[in-house]
Amino acid sequence: MTIPEEATLLRIHLGESDRVHGKPTYEAIVLLARERHLAGATVLRGSMGFGKNSRLHTAKVLRLSGDLPIVVEIVDAEEKIRDFLPHLEEIIGAGLVTLERVRVLRYNGDAKE
Repeated sequence: MTIPEEATLLRIHLGESDRVHGKPTYEAIVLLARERHLAGATVLRGSMGFGKNSRLHTAKVLRLSGDLPIVVEIVDAEEKIRDFLPHLEEIIGAGLVTLERVRVLRYNGDAKE
């Protein structure tokens, strides 16, 4: 699979406790991205953050949150990302979704995957 040099980064911010059909929303997003043959997806777990309601979510021992920030990042051709967005709308409830243009310098899969 190849990605054009000029590509699009889809970034989805949500909470660790967000669920869809009984499983974590971030997991549903990654599985859907794989099913739709996108180039790849990465889930990043934040140690601290806040969103629209300004409620602080943190992993500090004294303020342990059960809803840490999660970011899912997907990079692929703009057309593939745009085609993915309607399917994403069916999965996510609350959250922030952003798109930005990126330049792909290298995309080289490992044969062990």
